[in-house]
Amino acid sequence: MASLISSSATTLLFLILSFFQAAVAGITFTFTNRCGGTVWPGVLSNSGSSPLETTGFALAAGEARSLSAPAGWSGRFWARTGCAFDASGKGSCATGDCGSGEVECRGRGAAPPATLAEFTLGGKDYYDVSLVDGYNLPMVVEAAASGCPVTGCVADLNDRCPAELRAGQGATRACRSACEAFGTPEYCCSGQFGNPDTCRPSVYSQVFKAACPRSYSYAYDDATSTFTCAGGTDYSITFCPPRAGTPNSQKATKDLFPRPNDVQLEGDSWLASLATGETDGATSTAVASLQLQAALAAAAIIALLV
Repeated sequence: MASLISSSATTLLFLILSFFQAAVAGITFTFTNRCGGTVWPGVLSNSGSSPLETTGFALAAGEARSLSAPAGWSGRFWARTGCAFDASGKGSCATGDCGSGEVECRGRGAAPPATLAEFTLGGKDYYDVSLVDGYNLPMVVEAAASGCPVTGCVADLNDRCPAELRAGQGATRACRSACEAFGTPEYCCSGQFGNPDTCRPSVYSQVFKAACPRSYSYAYDDATSTFTCAGGTDYSITFCPPRAGTPNSQKATKDLFPRPNDVQLEGDSWLASLATGETDGATSTAVASLQLQAALAAAAIIALLV
């Protein structure tokens, strides 16, 4: 009987530990390239976040690759285009180049113009697709969890880019931000324009916003551009996603325009908060409750077996 009790207690302990391990596990980002040629995604972890297993890699047309990120990670992703690297991995890219001279970006960010996907993971995840540093190709971000908004830009802004913002030619075209093109405080939201009261949308940022209503168009475009999801979900990032109504179009591209009933989840996932250490009163209460329930369950099982 004693060995049976011991075995049952061990099984219960294993289940509890597995539950908590799932709570603190990281998430997976899956990158898919739907562009006509190879792109070279870049990865930049924010200060204080652990670097991922790679900081840059090649992704051939139609190819997908996944990266794991630890709980609490924050950083950004983008696609480099028009790259030329030799056998040793040395080279550069026409757009989104990170200046490392290698396939790996090694802690360096994207040179504008580049479309960026930005994430802050935690008890509540924050994510966005930003055109603040310009645009080089379409990108969509979709959470695996149901109810979390899809965001991104499926429009080809290179086709509608104002002449004064255009950069590059042919397959390496890109559209600069007004800040990069003109460098003035009102376009860069700097100096006396460095706050949301004085920095307003420009005629150029409104071109971006009209084409891609869920993407950041200028520095203070938070209200319609930052989305949230309960922590712990995985994300897919698609470069050059097919547009809705075209052959092979994906679910992620079918509903990219804001509606009043879009769900932006508040951070009610106490497990994810526990994983990142961002506990509050509600989180502590939930943890204590689970511990008490686990202890009672263990006692009940042992009592039944005795």
